[in-house]
Amino acid sequence: MAEIHLEIPPRLDYLAVVRLVVATAAALDPPLPESRLDDLRLAVTEACSNAIKAHRPEAEDEPVIVSCHLESDCFRVDIRDRGPGFDPDALSELPDTNDPERLQHESGLGIPLIRVLTDDVTFEPADDGTIVSMTLDRPDTEESILTP
Repeated sequence: MAEIHLEIPPRLDYLAVVRLVVATAAALDPPLPESRLDDLRLAVTEACSNAIKAHRPEAEDEPVIVSCHLESDCFRVDIRDRGPGFDPDALSELPDTNDPERLQHESGLGIPLIRVLTDDVTFEPADDGTIVSMTLDRPDTEESILTP
C-alpha cells in the first residue's frame, strides 16, 4: 500500500491543490473510473471545506492533513482538522430535496453529499479535531478491462 500525505494551511484557497493531488493519486494503477474521480473531487472538496471552517483560530499555524491510501481494492482519503470535533449523528435532519422548504437551507448539505458520493465514510471526532475517512472501491481489474 502506498500513501501520500499533504499538509495545507487551513485556508480555502488551497482546495484546488488538494483536489488535484487526490485525483492524481486516485488515477494511479489501478485507476478509479473517471466518473468516480468526479465523485471523489466533490467529496474531498466538501470534507476539506468543512475541515478548514472547523479549524480553531488558535490552531491556525497547524495544517489540515490530507492522507491518500492507495490500496489494490480501494482508495481512501483521510482529512484531519484541528477543530472542536462534532457528532455527525447529532446533525439535524434536512427536508427532502424535493421539498420547497429545502431552499431555506444554504448549508448542511456536505456530509449527506459525502455519504452519497463515497462507498464508505467514517467520522472520528475528538476534542482536538476530527478525522473524516472516505473510501471509494476500485473496480476489479477484469471488470475494468471489459467495461469501456
